[in-house]
Amino acid sequence: MIKVMIADDILILRQGLKAILEQDPEIEVCGLASDGREAWLMARELNPQVVLMDMRMPDYDGAYGTGRIKEELPGVKVLVLTTFDDKETVDAAIESGADGYILKEMEDQKVIQSVKAVCSGIRVFGDSVFETMRRQLTGGGRKTGSVPELTPRERDIMRLVARGMDNREISAELFLAEGTVRNNISRLLEKLSLKDRTQLAVFAVKNNLD
Repeated sequence: MIKVMIADDILILRQGLKAILEQDPEIEVCGLASDGREAWLMARELNPQVVLMDMRMPDYDGAYGTGRIKEELPGVKVLVLTTFDDKETVDAAIESGADGYILKEMEDQKVIQSVKAVCSGIRVFGDSVFETMRRQLTGGGRKTGSVPELTPRERDIMRLVARGMDNREISAELFLAEGTVRNNISRLLEKLSLKDRTQLAVFAVKNNLD
């Protein structure tokens, strides 16, 4: 069972998100917070696995809550769920330590999938958020540095890793066995001298491979 806390300043949204998440029998919503400070204090008491955090809240915003939670409870994953994907808001979330960033316009099932992915250690970012990150990393242009030769399959896998998909989802998308996906990712990390999936996703964004 995945214990999830929800932080949003609008009561009806907190309750609505709770109802959405608890459609899945593997998720239990253990607490509802109205701002970043309350989220931090409740997380200390309830020790959830994932906190679903809005960014723009009065008094104590999502960046405050995320920063305090990641500082004191580094094992707790924070998934930002907000309406805004501007550079300033994305930067604030990432700098405070958020493990993922998705938008409220996302379909219910994708929100559930994102919670599960973040809980398992996969960083999840929505498409428009990745576009904001791409512009920041590349200055809006194509990176001219040398990229090792990649096969079409490797490029496809990198693109899906960058979208936050796990091995099971990638295998379904590309009609490959999960073991094949896992082996390809291991070879990619070795070929590109990268440590983990997060670095692989950032590499894809920097080099416009996603």
